[in-house]
Amino acid sequence: MARGVYIHIPFCHQICNYCDFNKVFFKNQPVDEYIEAIGKEIALAVQQMPEQFNEIETIYLGGGTPTALSANQITRLLQLINTFLPTKQLIEFSSEANPDELSEDKLQALINGGVNRLSMGVQSFDQSLLKKLGRTHSNEHVYETINKAKQVGFHNISIDLMYGLPGQTFAQWEDTLEKALQLNLPHYSAYSLIVEPKTIFYIQYAKGRLNLPTEDSEADMYDLLMKKMDEKGIRQYEISNFALDGHISTHNKIYWDNDEYAGFGAGAHGYLNGIRYSNHGPIKRYLEAITEGKRPVIHSHQVSQEEKIEEQMFLGLRKNEGVSFKEFENKYLIPMKSIYGDIIRQLVNDGLLVEDEAGVRLTRKGRFVGNEVFQHFLM
Repeated sequence: MARGVYIHIPFCHQICNYCDFNKVFFKNQPVDEYIEAIGKEIALAVQQMPEQFNEIETIYLGGGTPTALSANQITRLLQLINTFLPTKQLIEFSSEANPDELSEDKLQALINGGVNRLSMGVQSFDQSLLKKLGRTHSNEHVYETINKAKQVGFHNISIDLMYGLPGQTFAQWEDTLEKALQLNLPHYSAYSLIVEPKTIFYIQYAKGRLNLPTEDSEADMYDLLMKKMDEKGIRQYEISNFALDGHISTHNKIYWDNDEYAGFGAGAHGYLNGIRYSNHGPIKRYLEAITEGKRPVIHSHQVSQEEKIEEQMFLGLRKNEGVSFKEFENKYLIPMKSIYGDIIRQLVNDGLLVEDEAGVRLTRKGRFVGNEVFQHFLM
């Protein structure tokens, strides 16, 4: 049963140099037709699998950039979502946003449509680094937009930050963290740059033109991140996420809990009835499927018990609370240590895992090499 719903809006007014998500330039795209197609896809899924959507807790609008839409387009999208999904019971209804696109009428359209959480892509407070990333906003946009959002009625606001950027110094990162924390927001996400294929950064990297910080420099930046958040009383609850009490991202926690969710839109991914699936990425193919009255799924995979167990470990260990022995056994009807006992002992001896009566979790040292730890749990 779906705990959450992800809806993909693939349109952008500017393509960032690091982004590998399914996205297209806004101009000359069939945006209104796409919004109507989202409504049809949701209606079709709910009609075919009504039991899947009885207890959804969260909806997340991602992209691309949902706020690339006009206020009227946002209003229409949210009308369709509210028509076909049981939104009155939601714990959290999030939308991603760009600081330089959130006009007052768009903010009003979002809040009128039920959105109660904003996740803003800030990335850096250094203008030279923003330019390298292909971002178009300024620091003033960030300050003004957060003030406007609060005035309209948004209190649950998160910003994304990035470190390990080309040419980024430790001092630049420290300055960005200080400016970010001065905003006194309830939630922060911070990610190290991953150079993904099919991005501008990847082309530059392949040509030897991307001046990335060393692994040690990146580790120092991550260390500073954890220290600064801790000093401010903003609790780390996942490798890259920090929040005041009561403000963790419920939607993202669904992914880390390895629970099921629906994905709608071009290139969206979902996990329902034990099946992971993905939709057609090209907008034309997506719209064709919807026009034919079909769900636009291009690939589906029945997840085996072994894969579920692996995913439970490497997704769950991203959380500071780790993976519970009791929850693991209730879910898979087998004790965790009967599968991973030797591996857990080895990682505890290496200082990368902590084991107690409740379960296992990464140590502070383990968070620096999370991906290496997770590999041990692949069977």
